[in-house]
Order: sequence, then C-alpha cells, then structure tokens
Amino acid sequence: MRTTVGPHPFITSFVCADLHGEFDRTKGNYATVSLKMTSRVGPRAAGTNGSDFSFKHRERGTPQYQMSASLKAEVRKLNLVHFLIWLLVAAQVTVSHFDLVSHDIVSMPYQWEYPYLLSFLPLVCSSLSLPRNNISYLVISMISAGLFTVAPLIYGGMEMFPVAQQLYRHGKAYRFIFGYSAVTVMYLIMVVAVQVHAWQLYYMKKLLDSWFDATEEKKKK
Repeated sequence: MRTTVGPHPFITSFVCADLHGEFDRTKGNYATVSLKMTSRVGPRAAGTNGSDFSFKHRERGTPQYQMSASLKAEVRKLNLVHFLIWLLVAAQVTVSHFDLVSHDIVSMPYQWEYPYLLSFLPLVCSSLSLPRNNISYLVISMISAGLFTVAPLIYGGMEMFPVAQQLYRHGKAYRFIFGYSAVTVMYLIMVVAVQVHAWQLYYMKKLLDSWFDATEEKKKK
C-alpha cells in the first residue's frame, strides 16, 4: 500500500499495533514495513512457574536470601563432616558385631556409639530442609540433634572417663583400634564431633531465623 504525503509526513499511532516504516525521500512516499502486535504484559520470564530455577533466582534477590544461601553453604559443609564421623562410628560397630576382624584389632564399641548411630536422622532432615527452605524439616533436625547427637556424646564422655583416667594414671589400655588405645581414638572423634554439632546447631538456628524473617516480610507485602 502506497500513501502520498506532504512535506511534513506523520504517522498515525494505533492502540493495539505498532506501525513501523520508513520514509522514502526520493518518491515522497511512506512505505509500510511491518505491522506488529505488542502485548501490554510483556514476555513471561523463564522459570516463573515455581520451578527450582525460579526459586533460586528469587533467593538471590534480597539480602535475607543472600544470607540464607551463605548459611546453607556452611551447614552443608558441616553435614559432610558429620556424615564422615557417622561413617567411622558405624564402621566400628559393623566390623565388631559381624566379626569381620579380630576384636584385638578393632575392639567392641562403647555403649554411647549405638544411640549416636541415630544421628543420621537429623543429618537427613537437615539436608532435606536446605533445597526449598523447609522450616519443618529444619526444626525436626535441630530437636533430633539434641537427642541423637548431643545426648550420646555427653553420655559417652562420662562412660569413657574412668577408662581414660586409668590409661592416664597407669598407662593400661584394654581396648584397641588398629594398635591404638580405643578410648584415645574415640575421645579424639568425640572432640571433633562436639565442635561439628555445636556449629551445626548454631548455623541452623541462624538459618531458621533468616527464613522466619523472610516469611514475615512476605506477609507484610
């Protein structure tokens, strides 16, 4: 379609369409190039359907979520160390009970090691809470950590103290793990475990506070 215009051409705008064109200076005509419908809403952003990508994208959007991501990284590291400690205790219990090696090489476990094996439950709950900021799983992890990690370690410290005292005073040991005093090895594991679980509870508490703050801000909006 060709339309002749005067010295001062103009383009009529429409509400639902954008008319793009160019003015032909030689022929004095206005050539219609394209007719494009535009949406008032605009293109839909990818991942806004509640997917993991959308969730992680929103998580990076505010300072609260940035703090949450940082705390999650710390909790994941501590969970990994917790899992390694759990594996060591589980290995001793398994090897001794199934008589895979002689008890002279790997001694029978102490009583506190059995309930400590249940510390796998708070570890799993903590790991499940992190991807989608699940407050319920995190609360369960913190409560069960007190029952299955802190309590067994306190009991174990009291259980092994007389044996450690005898070893220190008289140099006598009756249980061994690969030639080393079993009480010494288990106390070293216990010292590491106490620090790991203390930091776990600390970071999980801060993470829980961060999630609650984010929830309250959403309610206000």
